[in-house]
Amino acid sequence: MDRNFARALALVLKSEGGWSDNPADPGGATMKGVTLANFRRYVKANAAKAELRKITDEQVATVYRRFYWDAVAGAELPDGVDYAVFDFAVNSGPGRAAKYLQAAIGAVQDGRIGPATLQAARARPAGTVIDTLCDARLAFLMRLPTWPVFGKGWSERVRSVRTQALLMSANSVRPPVQSAPAASSDSRPASQQGEPPASPIASGAAAAPPVPAGAPAAPAEPFWRVLFQILKSIFARSSK
Repeated sequence: MDRNFARALALVLKSEGGWSDNPADPGGATMKGVTLANFRRYVKANAAKAELRKITDEQVATVYRRFYWDAVAGAELPDGVDYAVFDFAVNSGPGRAAKYLQAAIGAVQDGRIGPATLQAARARPAGTVIDTLCDARLAFLMRLPTWPVFGKGWSERVRSVRTQALLMSANSVRPPVQSAPAASSDSRPASQQGEPPASPIASGAAAAPPVPAGAPAAPAEPFWRVLFQILKSIFARSSK
């Protein structure tokens, strides 16, 4: 799941763009989504805006991993959900993204993604979690006083995140492997090989241990269902 960091970061950077120093943006001066405060925190203390504008790709990755990806346990979340929560964290803060994820999956909303939150996230279909989270995120953004200024861009961003996250979730689904019939290894006498073998219990052999309860992951969603969710989100927004 941590393998998704590079892909998720590349998608985030497409939304973040380059240099920005809009007085209406509470984040202040940013370069590739990295604020001056975070640049000073993780790269160079007391750095000036001119230095932020020259941030390297390696420095960008360092800030995003430490301040956002690790903060929302991106390496441990299901495919697609990791990106949706990560982008939310970049846009609106890790604590808020964590709480909205917890609300979407019915976990305690303490803003910290720990074992209980991870278990709840894995127990639900990823596509459902992504849709619920994106809906709640968009509703939150629409309530902000800066919506008239940034609303169009935010709406497009959430739409793109939903689509890409659902695709990441769908690509993680693998069809069950069909095992080829094993060659016969019946060592019984030829006169008995036409009869069904004795059951393990009857023959005294140990039965296979039962699967422990409480540890299963959520069943993977069929690909057609994920595709339907993607198309639904696209056409629902294009009709507005």
